[in-house]
Amino acid sequence: MADEQTITIDGKEYALESLSEAAKGQLTNLRIVDQEIARLQQQQAIAQTARNAYAQALQAELPTDA
Repeated sequence: MADEQTITIDGKEYALESLSEAAKGQLTNLRIVDQEIARLQQQQAIAQTARNAYAQALQAELPTDA
């Protein structure tokens, strides 16, 4: 007998096969959105790193007090 796949939502466990097609569709949508959020967070981290590098480069180009 194969292990039944389950998902936990709000602390309650559900058998995937017991979910309606509409519920499975919403679960798919949530997974897609979670992946997109993770991708956007990675993009934000890349942009923040680039911004920090540009700020450092600018600081190096500014005149210093003699």
